Amino acid sequence: MPATPLQQGVDDVSERTQQNRSAGQDQSPATKSGRRLAAQLAAKQAADRRRKVQSAAGALVGVVVLALLITVVVVVNRGDDDKPATQAGATPSASDVASNPTGAPPAPQLPEGSDPALGSKPAVTAGKGELKKLTVTPLIKGKGAAVAKGQTITTNYVGVFYKDGKEFDSSWNAGQPATFPIGVGQVIPGWDQGLVGVTVGSRVQLDIPGELAYGNDASGGRPAGPLRFVVDVLAAQ
Repeated sequence: MPATPLQQGVDDVSERTQQNRSAGQDQSPATKSGRRLAAQLAAKQAADRRRKVQSAAGALVGVVVLALLITVVVVVNRGDDDKPATQAGATPSASDVASNPTGAPPAPQLPEGSDPALGSKPAVTAGKGELKKLTVTPLIKGKGAAVAKGQTITTNYVGVFYKDGKEFDSSWNAGQPATFPIGVGQVIPGWDQGLVGVTVGSRVQLDIPGELAYGNDASGGRPAGPLRFVVDVLAAQ
């Protein structure tokens, strides 16, 4: 049966009402809140993506910087290896090698006008026969003042056993002269007695019997028996 105009009107009103309700639902507060949440979620996801990208970029930059530092260190080390050994400090310089080719300790500071031979370690041999008394033998005569009892003297020396010439002590091996008071009991009697009166700049040989050295008993660990010293007197004050 065809719809009456009234029924048709009611239907039209109902249809428009349903359309309005649908449109109204789209504009409801709940729908707007959902859209805002969706937008916030999308923004958060975008921010997370940006942070991940930035973090990855930062890590990459760190790796690049570390690689550059390693490269610089390697290049610097290679450059140091290529430098002459004289710059290392432990190896003598070219001038040092030229003036001291044997690698021995540097020559001592010598008194003015002294014999250049005092700048080299002397060769000391064994004595002959039985040594009964202190014997002082001048080897080089110095031009300085005579050493007085109570003065402090600076010396280079070599000490050997009188009988076989075997070295047991030397200031040359230490690379530094020895300084001590003379004539006051600070050294063995053979030195106290043998070096007083020797002029500065001299080299003397001291043949010292055991009783004026360290004694004749070897049990104390010191060189026992007669000894021979060659002593350079470099200064006296």
